[in-house]
Amino acid sequence: MTMNASQGEATDPMVPSRARYTLAVWLCGLTAILYLDRICMSQAIVPIQKELGLSTVHMSYVAMAFTLAYGLFEIPTGRMGDKYGSRKILTRVVLWWSLFTALTGVCSGLGSLIVIRFLFGVGEAGAFPNAARVISRWFPGTERGRVQGIMLAAAQLGGVVAPIGAASMIEIMGWRWTFAVFGLIGVIWAGGFWWWFRDDPADHASVNAGELNLIRSGGMSETFIHQPVPWGTVFSNRGIIVLTLIMVFGAFYTYLFYTWFPKYLSEARGIDNITSGILSSIVLAGSAAGMLLGGWLADKIPLWFNHPVNSRRYLGSICYLISAVCLIVGIRCDNVWLLSFFLGASFCAMHVTLPNWWSVAIPQSGIHVGALVGLMNGMGFIGAMSSQWFVGFFANWRMQAGFTGRAQWDPMFDIYAGVLLMGAVAWWCYRFVPLEKASSSSA
Repeated sequence: MTMNASQGEATDPMVPSRARYTLAVWLCGLTAILYLDRICMSQAIVPIQKELGLSTVHMSYVAMAFTLAYGLFEIPTGRMGDKYGSRKILTRVVLWWSLFTALTGVCSGLGSLIVIRFLFGVGEAGAFPNAARVISRWFPGTERGRVQGIMLAAAQLGGVVAPIGAASMIEIMGWRWTFAVFGLIGVIWAGGFWWWFRDDPADHASVNAGELNLIRSGGMSETFIHQPVPWGTVFSNRGIIVLTLIMVFGAFYTYLFYTWFPKYLSEARGIDNITSGILSSIVLAGSAAGMLLGGWLADKIPLWFNHPVNSRRYLGSICYLISAVCLIVGIRCDNVWLLSFFLGASFCAMHVTLPNWWSVAIPQSGIHVGALVGLMNGMGFIGAMSSQWFVGFFANWRMQAGFTGRAQWDPMFDIYAGVLLMGAVAWWCYRFVPLEKASSSSA
């Protein structure tokens, strides 16, 4: 009797199925591969410089080429997802960036590196806007923050694996074949995702009526109509402007570690490539922990507080302040393991805010999630490119002034702490202004 009841419950169309959780696994794979391929480059900087005879300034140009493309193409690829569906766009962009990950290994000089990494950035630009679009259509509002946190944590776990994995593979097979292997992983993901995913959960064989009702209880329309973006209203919307500034400040900070931390450990601390991979992974593990905690908080804040937007503002400001303090303390540690611990804590505090940023950015974007999340997230390229240029310029300037080792590199970390303080102020200034409300009031 019990067995029959449980079987009936399992087939009851009003008991929600769990296809959306399988989708969450696919999205975690997407972001993990995204960061695996992206951060692999930071571990390969030193051997690439040695083989191709490139300077630190040259490598800053290579890093900036990726970031420029990432920023320029995030809005168009997000908009393409709104128009053509995320299934087509995500599959194509992953295949694209995987190809150029592999082709990084055939570069013979500065020019080819810049071109290949630019084209690599074109592909990666489409990932997060379309992932946000998928989450807004496949998950109820009560689960979106947690899914964002898990997805972003998976990205950081990809970043954790990348330094250790890339360093070990470079030692065994060289940097060229390492990029080829990393490129193959994305091709496998793209094929599986195309086979499994559907843009509308109603079209998926594994989604029953109960799960579909649960998904749509979050307020998402059953039909997804492509409409023009009111760009005039967008660029005058306070909420969008402040969220964009927060992303710029955050990207400026994070790209110090995504691009230059292994180089810093090598030149300022005298650390070998394998050990620098471990130390880099410790820092990035802090960001993964922050994403998980932030995702949990993103879903809990609306339940705990009457004014969740204000609570997210306070959380963002406090976390950015903690991040700045940990950075200032960490860079003054002589022990490299303590250094990585404090920088990991700094990364953790800063990344707690990211799932909350996405939880605000998605409703802030209204029906134009792909395009406007692409705009706000993509404008982070200003901070990222500035960071990549600044580190190369600063290190070269200090070297020409006669400084070496830590004296050459350490002072710039205080500047990064100042940027984190600016991020804390930006979070404090955020106000939620619905885009549709602003559009109607201005009409």
